[in-house]
This record gives sequence, C-alpha cells and structure tokens, in this order.
Amino acid sequence: MTFYEFLVFIHVFSAILGLGPGFIMIYVVTRAETITELRHAYVIRNRLHIFVMVGGTSLLITGLLMGALHPYLFSQGWYVLSLTLFLIALAFGPIALSPRSRPIKALLKEHQGDDIPEAYYVLSKRLFFYERIENTLFLIVIALMILKPF
Repeated sequence: MTFYEFLVFIHVFSAILGLGPGFIMIYVVTRAETITELRHAYVIRNRLHIFVMVGGTSLLITGLLMGALHPYLFSQGWYVLSLTLFLIALAFGPIALSPRSRPIKALLKEHQGDDIPEAYYVLSKRLFFYERIENTLFLIVIALMILKPF
C-alpha cells in the first residue's frame, strides 16, 4: 500500500465516521417529547458532534495531503468544487449554526417544567434549516468524490 492509498483509506474512513453522525443529529433531537428527553438528546448530539469535528478535520487534512502528493488534482473541477463546498460547509458552524444554537442551549438550561416550550420549536426550526443546507453540501461533496464528473 502506497502512502497515497493509505491517505485514501483514512479519507474514506473519516467520511464514514465523521459525516455519518452529522446526518442524524437533527433526528436525534426531533424525537424528544419532554424537556428532560430533549436535554438528554442534546447531550447525545454534542457527543456525536465530536465525531463530526474529528472526521471533518481528518477529511480536510487527508484531502489536502492527497492534493499535495498529486498536484494535478487541483486542476480537476470535481476536486476544487468539493474542496470549496467542504470549506463553505465547515464555515457554517461558526457563522450560521453556533449563533442559532446558543439561544437553544440557554432555553434548555433555564426552562422550568417538563414541557417543551413553543419558543424551542421556532428556534430549532431556524437551526435545522441551516443544518439541512450543510448536510446537502456534504452530500454533494460525497457525490463529487465518488463520481468525479469533471
């Protein structure tokens, strides 16, 4: 196995372990019926996010290393577009997701009672909208990596 093949191996595993959990993060919290369940679901969601961060970082590093080993990749449209979309998706975290998750975290911390307040549904709808966009970007990146259409 060459070093490049090893990087491809790590890259594929990083995609599975990193992006896979990201696709279910919305689902984990949408099934909660009480604030206690919702708080627990967000704890699970935060734990899943660790896999997403480590996998995403590994994807970026191995993808750039493969490009460094084979510079012709930077002239391939699928590679450049994948890298660009991936960086845009990564930027969603601090730019779009974090500001929309802060009020949810505060609400979960401060809310008394076991009912889920209506404000949560409004806030989560906004957050999940951007998460779905991010997931769509990741799906496009995966498709580009598999198909290499141009």
